Amino acid sequence: MPDFSELSDFLRSRRAALTPEEIGLPQLAERRRVPGLRREEVALAAGLSVTHYTRLEQGRIQHVSDSVLDAIGRTLRLNPDEYSHLVDLARPETVTSRRPQAPRTPCADQGVRQLIDTFTDTPALVLDRRNDVLAWNAMGHLLLAMHLDFDAPEHPARRPNLTRMLFLDERNRDLYPRWHDEAQLAVASLRLIAGRYPHDKQLAALVGELIMNSEEFAKRWARHPVRTCVAGIKEIDHPLVGPMELSFQSLLVPGAAGQRLIAYTARVGTSSEAGLRLLSSTIRVPNTSIPTAVD
Repeated sequence: MPDFSELSDFLRSRRAALTPEEIGLPQLAERRRVPGLRREEVALAAGLSVTHYTRLEQGRIQHVSDSVLDAIGRTLRLNPDEYSHLVDLARPETVTSRRPQAPRTPCADQGVRQLIDTFTDTPALVLDRRNDVLAWNAMGHLLLAMHLDFDAPEHPARRPNLTRMLFLDERNRDLYPRWHDEAQLAVASLRLIAGRYPHDKQLAALVGELIMNSEEFAKRWARHPVRTCVAGIKEIDHPLVGPMELSFQSLLVPGAAGQRLIAYTARVGTSSEAGLRLLSSTIRVPNTSIPTAVD
């Protein structure tokens, strides 16, 4: 039988975040024992029977119609990412095609690896869906993980993972002045992927490791945030070149099973652009030596 516990947790978390007034129901004078909406209130606003909604939230309905999911999504004010997540959780049979095949060690697409090596002034990485670093160019290594060996992505046993580093690696954590924002986004992105790939044992192991070793991760994971992020701004306070504000863009690699390329750039004429140029100038021997100071 499918495990619907994630669906139950998600719906309860979204009920708890709303009040009756927010969904157009009157606020009664009686004292409420729990925050947020009751199941009865969600059912009423969505035009469902209380029994049907309760069975759905408890994972006792295995085939949910589009109309029911649409009604729940509207009632709980789900954004597009959250609605997509709801569909994944409510219809686990639709993700059976995403069940991993026989385990194998992933590696970066060779063409993409060659491409990022041509980005001499632009930090770039190749990630899998779990945020494991499959490859990085010299600038990507310098920007995010200069304290690690450059060839670490080539060795599965010590391959860096950006989410693990964010929560468990103090030197990586210190890069982000707005760490709490980075942490929230990282958890929300991982939640979305976990819903899409419920059979990924390596992903489940990563989540379990982070829950066990980071109270900050565990608290955020329990709130069930959901968000996709393919572009945006990152503030980085780099130990060699100081503060930078960098734009990042994530692009899926066609035919590479969830691999994506992420590149970081700065606006022309800004101090951040100067910072990237200065960082590039510290590369003494490409892909090998990493400096410890800048003259």
